[in-house]
Parts: sequence; structure tokens; C-alpha cells
Amino acid sequence: MRLFGRVLEPVERLSEILFGLIMALTVTSAVSVATADDMQIRTMLIAALGCNLAWGIIDAGMYLMARLGERGHNALVGRAVRKAPTREQAHRIIEDELPPVFASIFRPAQLEEIRERISQMPSSRSHPGLTGRDWQGAMGVFALVVAATFPVVVPFAVIDDVRVALRISNVLAVASLFLCGFLFGQHAGLPPWLTGLVMVVVGVALVAIAIALGG
Repeated sequence: MRLFGRVLEPVERLSEILFGLIMALTVTSAVSVATADDMQIRTMLIAALGCNLAWGIIDAGMYLMARLGERGHNALVGRAVRKAPTREQAHRIIEDELPPVFASIFRPAQLEEIRERISQMPSSRSHPGLTGRDWQGAMGVFALVVAATFPVVVPFAVIDDVRVALRISNVLAVASLFLCGFLFGQHAGLPPWLTGLVMVVVGVALVAIAIALGG
């Protein structure tokens, strides 16, 4: 987690874990404690792991596309700033790229300093490519989605009694959802305990919706 924390934002890490948990819960919640046999449990384990393996690959690919698009967009903005006919137009381009909460507090002198720094940056005609950090981030996305599967499915692999395994799996899933919400609350400046409880409710609701829609 610490390794991936260098390239993934906290919200990105928590989102991937939450997504993996919900995907795994959608599969395990379909298990019937009354009729499940060893073959059904094995099929469920394979389905849960396979589902998150597949989606981990897809999510990692989308992460790489996002980084490539972001870097390409930044290059276009840099060229637009350098080619702007007036300083005022360059300032407006820069303001449009700033978060609204910051754009309103930047003064013309500060925008001009940014413009000058961008103008001094070397320009490149080639489209920006992926870096080692991008690939490391994609690996982190994949690993987090897959790792989120294990707290939910491991009880079924080590406990013979399906009823007990399901209860432990649900407890671990709820605890994991709460922890994701708690950490998200700390990062976002929200009440951590309340955010954790809300995350549990939202996670359970999403699983219920997925199952109701045939997920």
C-alpha cells in the first residue's frame, strides 16, 4: 500500500478497494447456506476471484488511458499558453485549468508568473507517452481490486460450515467497508465514524441493487 501510495491518490486507492469489495460481495451474497455444496462453493470462489481479476485488468487499462489523456491534455494546454497572442488570453487559459476554488484567488501577477514558467518549458511535438510511474499505478490498481477479494472469500476456503463462513465473510466485508469510509472521511475532512457507517449502508445498497439486476 505504501509503495502504491506514491503514485495513487488516497481516494483512488480507497475507490479500488471499495469496488473490489462490492464485486466480491455480489458473488458471495448469492450463496445459499441451505443448499450450497462443495462444488457450488468452489464455483463461487473461482467466480469471485475471476471477476475481480478481470475487472482489475480492465480498471488498470482505464487508469493508463486516463494518465495518457491527462498528460496529452496538459501538453495541449502548454502549447495554447505559449501560442496565446496576448498575456490576458494566456491568463484565461491558465485560469480555466485551475480548480474554481483556486482560480478566484490567483492575481494577474501570479498568473503571469505561471505563464512565464510554462513559456520556458521545452515544447515537444511528440505525444506524451506512459511513464514507469503510470505502469506502477496501473499495477497498484490491479493489485488493490484483486486483494479486496480475499477478506470476503477466504472464510469459504478455510471453513467447512457454509453458514459460519458466510457470517464471518459478511462481518469482514462490513468491517472493510467501514474502514474504507473511515479513511475517506479522514482524507475529506468529514466525520470519520459517520462516514464509515454511511459507506457500509451505501456498499450494502449497491450490492443489493447489483443482485436485483442480475449482477
